[in-house]
Amino acid sequence: MRQITQVFATILGLSLLVVLYTSGTSASADEVKESTVSNDDRLPQVIKSVSLDKVYSFAGEALPSDNFDAMERLDRELVVNSYYHSSTILNLKNASRYFPVIEPILAAEGVPDDFKYIAVIESNLRNVTSPAGAKGIWQFMKVSGRGYGLEISSEVDERYHVEKATKAACDLIKDYRKRFGTWSNAAGAYNMGETRFAAEMNRQKMDSYYDMNFGAETGRYLFRVLAMKEIMQSPEQYGFYVDQNQDLYKPLSDFRLYTADKPISDLGSFAKEQETTYRMLKLYNPWLISGKLTIAAGKSYEIKIPQ
Repeated sequence: MRQITQVFATILGLSLLVVLYTSGTSASADEVKESTVSNDDRLPQVIKSVSLDKVYSFAGEALPSDNFDAMERLDRELVVNSYYHSSTILNLKNASRYFPVIEPILAAEGVPDDFKYIAVIESNLRNVTSPAGAKGIWQFMKVSGRGYGLEISSEVDERYHVEKATKAACDLIKDYRKRFGTWSNAAGAYNMGETRFAAEMNRQKMDSYYDMNFGAETGRYLFRVLAMKEIMQSPEQYGFYVDQNQDLYKPLSDFRLYTADKPISDLGSFAKEQETTYRMLKLYNPWLISGKLTIAAGKSYEIKIPQ
């Protein structure tokens, strides 16, 4: 009898283990099922290499495609900017605001349209200040800005004036092209500075940016410009999709011009008088860097008043 009881107890114990195991397995499967996201809900992401299957050029000057080093340097910048998602998509949004301002000035000044991508690389099309003190979309230093006709004072900084800074950049670029022979060299000099670029050309006995050896920043510079040009001209090919009507930032074009020929002691009060806000006044006129505007006799400024 005792043996029968022991056998029965053993069978009962094994049965309970099977039930517990089966229950545990079933719960685990349910948890896996619930935690599994359907393919339709997954964030699509494809990481692949960029195809260098075309002729690349800057300002009508071809990138030497038979130079493996040049092609690899371009490849690097295409990959970096293709997968630098936030920066690149914001550049696409900002371009719709600033390219319509920059493009006509470049054309009128005889500077190739491709130089608008210099502004993208320099500042991401924002009025920023670099660690070295360069300011504005075109990143002028104080000395060079003043040298090309921009007013820079405690109240006015025209490096932040998109139209005037673009005109100044055109004059500088044309001077560099005249001195260094090509638009590509002019772009390199824009980054490095005229004096240092001339010194490197003389030291290395080379006359082409693509054949010269620079530090990391200048060495990557023109290839970054080429990569940004390629991506911004064909964004969907690189995985960037923006709705032309909803996603892009609109130009700051809805304004009237106010000619100020007398000092403005308080720009806040002035904004209210003009039926706008201080924030909007500064947004449309970032070159007004103080809370007031001193105007000498015989001088005047044109201020954009948002409508």
